[in-house]
Amino acid sequence: MAPINICLLSTIAISLALLSSFAHASDPSPLQDFCVAVNDSNAAVFVNGKICKDPEMVTAEDFFFAGLNKPGDTSNAVGSKVTPVNVNQLPGLNTLGVSLVRIDYAPYGLNPPHTHPRATEILVVVEGTLYVGFVTSNPADATQKNKLFTKTLYPGDVFVFPEGLIHFQFNTGKTNAVAFAGLSSQNPGVITVANAVFGSDPPISRDVLTKAFQVDANVVKYLQGQFWTNNN
Repeated sequence: MAPINICLLSTIAISLALLSSFAHASDPSPLQDFCVAVNDSNAAVFVNGKICKDPEMVTAEDFFFAGLNKPGDTSNAVGSKVTPVNVNQLPGLNTLGVSLVRIDYAPYGLNPPHTHPRATEILVVVEGTLYVGFVTSNPADATQKNKLFTKTLYPGDVFVFPEGLIHFQFNTGKTNAVAFAGLSSQNPGVITVANAVFGSDPPISRDVLTKAFQVDANVVKYLQGQFWTNNN
């Protein structure tokens, strides 16, 4: 029996090790205290993330960002502005698996439907009233529809948007609104649905979009001819 028990324990140990490696929701855990990112635009190699700065050259400034007290410019078509603090603005975030954004909304401003392919987002409202929501992925049952979860948020309220799901925030008030959000990746990425579908370069074939959206080709032509705002 002893060899069987040893084999069983070994199998369990290996399985747990494998499961723990798959359990990371987004960025992998760091293997050192920190790995401050360097400007690798001229680097001769490409890595999944950023190249580490020599630890002897790291300073407190590498872990510091100033400016989130300043409102973003919301004078655009959607009436919102996202101010990110990710590894591109704060190199000390490299390998730490977190980032932050400030979102400003003009009256009736919208942070349009978008996704973060690499991060869950947790948002807290500081000022104003926001109508927020997310849509689930395609259900296994083809007779069902994607489900929408929405909530009206007030100052101090918190809402979570699961990783990869389409979500939005809309200022329903007549005054400005402000929110802050944490994301579970140093570089969460953002895909604004309308911009990606109708504003890509080169454009997606109108035949594809006409078929996908079941609309007249002139509707697709009109939408592709619009100027799609990037509020990030």
